[in-house]
Amino acid sequence: MALFDLLGRRWAMGVVWTLSERGPSTFRALQSACETISPNVLNARLKELQAAGFVTQGADGYQVTELGQAVYRSLIPLSETSKRWAAWLDQQKPDATD
Repeated sequence: MALFDLLGRRWAMGVVWTLSERGPSTFRALQSACETISPNVLNARLKELQAAGFVTQGADGYQVTELGQAVYRSLIPLSETSKRWAAWLDQQKPDATD
């Protein structure tokens, strides 16, 4: 349950996802990639994700660890389900021309 608690925090999955897809990023580049994340929230998430062993900071900036990559790979099916759910929700909306 600790994994779900950590990943359920605001922007935690987004940080892991972004670093996994973009590769190593500086704090500012990561903040820019996440668009609406505040510096305080990003700093808190990075500290938590580093403590959990999902993210590390190296010469090129922040990057996911091997464990972080495993988390990312586990999230991919959830992303696919999310896309199918979004499409289903769009179909449930009343037609605007009616």
